[in-house]
Amino acid sequence: MIDSQNNMVHILNHLPRVFTTMAEGQEGTIETPGAQTLRRGLSILKLLARYQPMGLGVSDIARKLDLNKATTVRLTRTLMDEKFVGQDASSRRYQLGPEAFAVGLAAEPSYALQRIAAPSLRSLALETGDWVYFSVRHGLEVICLSRANGDIPYPQSSLKVGDRHPLGLGAGGLSILAAMPDDEVEMTLSINADAIARQYPSMTVSVIRKLLQETRERGYSSIPGIIVPGYWGVGVPLLQRDGRPVAAIVLIASASRLSDARQAVIGERLQRLSRELMNRADIETGQ
Repeated sequence: MIDSQNNMVHILNHLPRVFTTMAEGQEGTIETPGAQTLRRGLSILKLLARYQPMGLGVSDIARKLDLNKATTVRLTRTLMDEKFVGQDASSRRYQLGPEAFAVGLAAEPSYALQRIAAPSLRSLALETGDWVYFSVRHGLEVICLSRANGDIPYPQSSLKVGDRHPLGLGAGGLSILAAMPDDEVEMTLSINADAIARQYPSMTVSVIRKLLQETRERGYSSIPGIIVPGYWGVGVPLLQRDGRPVAAIVLIASASRLSDARQAVIGERLQRLSRELMNRADIETGQ
């Protein structure tokens, strides 16, 4: 059965988000106090899901979410009252509570693909020694649901479970974008390009277009140290029968471990694994 922590990360990230402003060029809207409180409460849950099982202290929560301490205390106490958050008596750190895990378990049937993929991804990480990630497409974003640890060191700034980023950024997002029709690619880039450039100035539209072309030619994406210097990412999409990309598998390795020859081998291996997983998913779900 899928890990409860990953369930909770996924379900929390799929809950509707309230925006304080409209899309660029449109009139802004003022967020109501109730909506703001809900958004902040969900932010706490999403943050704690990333720091299970050790949890976080109230000061850490406040700092990471840019909240004042009084607001953080009020929100965490409310979440504790509803049993979505618990507090360790000795460390005073907050952790996800039983209701949070109950929500994750209730949503578990929706994540059959991740459950099916998990053993193969762990095996691949153990075999190669590299890091293997599984992400799903959610609108114009990609959400990381799991990662299997290799034996190579990896920076603390690396992708974590629950992290989300715009389509087109990272090997997973790039591989998914490359599998989409041209008109959807153009629409996605027009919306996401500025956000990508703000996070990673080197990832300009021209760079993304070049990488997209290479991805389509090879059948797998390759990000040469642009996101995390010194580390390369190789990614492939998981495609439904109609060709629509729904998820991605990414292998991360240091540049010294990913020669051109090994990159080609890894790319082919990931493509084969992607097809196997989707065939297995079709069988298990009766499609």
